[in-house]
Amino acid sequence: MPFEPINPPQFPTPIAPYSAGAKAGNTVYVSGVLALGEGGVVLHPGDAAAQTRAVMETIRITLEAAGATMADVAMNHIFLKDFADYAAFNAVYAEYFPGSKPARYCIKADLVKPDCLVEVASVAHIG
Repeated sequence: MPFEPINPPQFPTPIAPYSAGAKAGNTVYVSGVLALGEGGVVLHPGDAAAQTRAVMETIRITLEAAGATMADVAMNHIFLKDFADYAAFNAVYAEYFPGSKPARYCIKADLVKPDCLVEVASVAHIG
């Protein structure tokens, strides 16, 4: 099945060869999202909550560009640089999923930029 790349025009140029998302049938895949601005500058260094909000907003915008919403998210893949940020991450994350909660996993990992504290990739099913 062919897929449609999803690249909202307001996003900065990706730091690597990828699309922000891809839509295949009724499924939307959102690439791993970091809190990055133009030129790959890390947003909100040292603030896991603010980085989480930036990440979740990027996911929301990508999903909307594909015709989906946060309520369509079925799975999240979560990477934290330090589990000390787990509570701050969850406090913001919960705001984006007030109803049914998607499946997820959370692992500790080094991220592509040393000042990045949070990365999330999502899978949504429309309909």
